[in-house]
Parts: sequence; structure tokens; C-alpha cells
Amino acid sequence: MPTFVSHAAVPLALGAGLGEEAIPRRLLAAGAVASLLPDLDVVGLRLGVPYASALGHRGASHSLAFALAVAALGAALHGPLRCRARTAFLFLLAAAASHGLLDAFTNGGLGVAILWPLSDARWFAPVRPIHVAPLGLHGLRVRGVALLVSEAIWVWAPCAALALVLAWRRRSARREGGDAV
Repeated sequence: MPTFVSHAAVPLALGAGLGEEAIPRRLLAAGAVASLLPDLDVVGLRLGVPYASALGHRGASHSLAFALAVAALGAALHGPLRCRARTAFLFLLAAAASHGLLDAFTNGGLGVAILWPLSDARWFAPVRPIHVAPLGLHGLRVRGVALLVSEAIWVWAPCAALALVLAWRRRSARREGGDAV
């Protein structure tokens, strides 16, 4: 997995690129939380849940079904998030689903159960350039610099590019008198 900080890069990039009018601050904060929620499954490791089980690390909580559930909950709570239900659903779906997808691009672990409950099979992306972050703090101290460089190149730089493109399109649409992205 990338570090927990880098999982928030996707919703932060979308929020920055689409602007506060499209993604209010409360929704942006909820998106950052949604992007981190799948890793709560590490609590199961401490409770004896095997890593490779459906409820283990990178299992059900990293699936598209889990992302859909998070998005549905966000849509139901769209009022306090200060947005339309559709906006909350789509943004939180992207935020939560990005977690498992980013993990699939890492060079370690057992893969991601992205299609759970339809399949317990673990999946990796065809290319795996992101250095996997260790589950404990000790490994982070040992591999910290290489991990941060990897995430800067493969997570933060593409997210920054996405934010810039979305912001440019939003500003262009505004200048032309059309709707924002």
C-alpha cells in the first residue's frame, strides 16, 4: 500500500481541480477519510484475522463493493456535506475506490480483492511501480526515503497533473461562459 498520506492524494487532487464550488470543504474532508477507510482492516490483523482472508488486509474493505457502500452512505448524508447526493456519491466513490486501485500498483503484498464479494481473488495491476509501504513504523524508518520518492513520482505527480488539468478546464469553461467541469 502507499502510505496513508498518499491515499488522500486522489480526493485532494479532485477537490483542488474541481474547486470548492463543486467539492465543498466538508465533502473534501469526507473524501480524504473515505480514501483511508479501507486500511482499517489492519485492525483485523491485530485481532488474528489472516492477511489472506476475505476480511484480511486488502480484502473486502479494498473492493469496489466497499467503495460503493461508502459512496451510498455519503449520498445519504449529503446535507451535512453541503452538496447534492449525486456529487457526494460520485466523489466518495472515486475517493474510496482509489485506495484499492493504488494498492494494486504496489510491488508488495498479496494483491487486492477488488471484485469481492463476487470473487475472493486478489489482483495486481499489470505494472507495479509504487513501493509498498510497510504495515509497521519500523519498516517505514528503514525504507522511508525510497518510499517517499516512489510515491512522489507515481502518486503525487500524476495527482498534481490531474488537479492542474481539471483547474485549467474549469477556468476555460468559466471564461467561455459554459459550465465548469
